[in-house]
Amino acid sequence: MKRERKSSRNSRTITWDTVREIVLGFPEFEEGISYGTPAFKVGGKLFVRLHQGGDSVVVRIDEAERRMRMQADPKAFYITDHYLAYPWMLVRLSAVRRADLADLLLESWRLRAPARLLAKFDGK
Repeated sequence: MKRERKSSRNSRTITWDTVREIVLGFPEFEEGISYGTPAFKVGGKLFVRLHQGGDSVVVRIDEAERRMRMQADPKAFYITDHYLAYPWMLVRLSAVRRADLADLLLESWRLRAPARLLAKFDGK
């Protein structure tokens, strides 16, 4: 007898729609296109986009955080030579956990949001 696997919110396949679902919880984002792929911006600044390969997203990130995440989980977090000198990281959708993606997207949004929006978001 075959047992059915219980589905949970965290075991769903991560896609660009998952990214959109997470970003919908952020204030004042803009959906658009960057480098020919779907993207999100805040205050006119890009904070995440679908990589042209379609299997990863590119997120803005602090460089120390990038090093830590890439060491901790190189299957999910990586860069190509193109991104070596820039504060961006690629996130493989098939390997990242939803909670980690949500944390990254929020931090990426925070890095790009204007100060007045951060103050409002943080309740200051």
